[in-house]
Amino acid sequence: MLLALIAAMALHHFWPLPAAPRALAVALGATLSVLGVGIAAWGRITLVKGGTNVNPYKPTTSIISGGPFGFTRNPLYVGIQSLYVGLSLLLGTWWGLVLLLPAFLILHYGVVLREEVYLERKFGEAYLLYKGKVRRWL
Repeated sequence: MLLALIAAMALHHFWPLPAAPRALAVALGATLSVLGVGIAAWGRITLVKGGTNVNPYKPTTSIISGGPFGFTRNPLYVGIQSLYVGLSLLLGTWWGLVLLLPAFLILHYGVVLREEVYLERKFGEAYLLYKGKVRRWL
């Protein structure tokens, strides 16, 4: 997401695609940014309280289903994407929204689906039950 935001800023520098009306872009951008940080922070806090690793490169020790994990299986990624869109709007460019789809597809296919295979293998039926109750995104 960070690389997509940098690419959006570079594209905007060479081929401006201003987000207008500016006041609406700023209001929506600020709201999405705060919401994104809040969701990601809530997810992180929930993982820490649940005693599992936040770092995706470390093994997951338990399935967390409380807090934001009760309505999305990926609250940290939802938060990061909300922050990304918010920052794009605050920077005043639509390029961030243009690049959201490729960034999302990379995250979805390159990270999320692989994590789900790992969780299914590690936790079996318990994860399948959780997966059946809670949406992947929103």
